[in-house]
Amino acid sequence: MTRTLEGTVALVTGASSGIGEATALALAAQGARVAIAARRRDRLDALAERIRASGGDALVLEADVTDERRARAVVAETVAQFGRLDTLVNNAGVMLLGPIPDADVGEWKRMLDLNVSALMYCAHAALPHLLEAAAGGPRNVADLVNVSSVAGRNARAGAGVYNATKFAVGAFSEALRQEVTKKQVRVSLVEPGETATELREQNRPEVQAKLPPRSEHPLQAADVADAIAYVVTRPGHVAINELLIRPTQQER
Repeated sequence: MTRTLEGTVALVTGASSGIGEATALALAAQGARVAIAARRRDRLDALAERIRASGGDALVLEADVTDERRARAVVAETVAQFGRLDTLVNNAGVMLLGPIPDADVGEWKRMLDLNVSALMYCAHAALPHLLEAAAGGPRNVADLVNVSSVAGRNARAGAGVYNATKFAVGAFSEALRQEVTKKQVRVSLVEPGETATELREQNRPEVQAKLPPRSEHPLQAADVADAIAYVVTRPGHVAINELLIRPTQQER
């Protein structure tokens, strides 16, 4: 198999489960050395062992990236350990649903802090290194992938603030794309539909009880990871700026 990312370094946030975990495995399989960041150290250690057992190299970074200092530190530690940064996958996020009237606004803050602010902190810290990587070998291009959601396109009752955070990610990504695309840094927005991850289980029990049942065939984390790997392995003259991926039977 051609290892397109040989000689490059990737940082994946929210890597302790779901899409982040699967993406770290997918990028390592393409030859990238992978820094994996999240709060759950035990899961990161287990993931790092899987990557190393397959011949890859992984750096474990236990971190809450809603803390700006820690977000910047994970980028700095990645570069200090591996010498460069070619790919950032901003995957960390939370989905706390419920109607806006009488909402727990603490949940709003959690979503804004992680889905928006942390993503921006990591992007800002990574950009100098991505620009440097894009200016030289081995690929003469760098990638910043922001994982959003179909919720960043379609607003729905009961998901208003989650929608707002994902709409914000889309706006930030497009503005940044315009600012750095001439310098060979590709900014890509990946928007999964229903995916079998832990997001639903993060909601309060009374909210979970009102959620519709999972569809019979949701996306799997590996499906989204495969899409992300596709995005970052395109030739340098090809940019996949936005990728919407839904289960075949999902209507909205």
